[in-house]
Amino acid sequence: MKQNFYVITGGPGVGKTGVIDALKSQGFLTVPEDARPIIREQLATGGDGLPWRNKERYARLMLKASLKSYDEMCKTDTSNPVFFDRGILDTICYMTMEQIPISKPVIDHVNSRPYHKHVFILPPWKEIYGTDRERKQSWEDAELTFEAMRETYLRFGYQVIEVPRGGIADRVQFITNHLADPI
Repeated sequence: MKQNFYVITGGPGVGKTGVIDALKSQGFLTVPEDARPIIREQLATGGDGLPWRNKERYARLMLKASLKSYDEMCKTDTSNPVFFDRGILDTICYMTMEQIPISKPVIDHVNSRPYHKHVFILPPWKEIYGTDRERKQSWEDAELTFEAMRETYLRFGYQVIEVPRGGIADRVQFITNHLADPI
């Protein structure tokens, strides 16, 4: 288990990226999410690996990118906390929600790349939720995704810690206060 690899997850539009950016500005090593760059690249090239066009291809691209991000971070020589804006299991959650078959080799990839057992999850927050060119999920989808993320991480043996709604600084403080919690 990578004791210093922490996942920050949740449904879409809950403030994960703002928290990750704030952690980075405090000097923490962070890994940005893979979804938006994939969507931007697919839109720019006319590709169909988009969640609203070809969900299976999008899931494969997400899985490949998530595995690569994890493996690249393993090459860094640090024992300091590393924060991932979504983890590999987020792709498994997406695949489950979209009823995309998950093969044993995919599960083996997931199990061979563990994170710290404490996973931080940000709950749905209607006041800050919004859609854009890359985020098209409805508010109801955002709520369902939150629950599915929680269930996915629990099913794989992680302890899910819900980060309270609040300003970015408060959320970052909550997360950093929980880093020393025993597993």
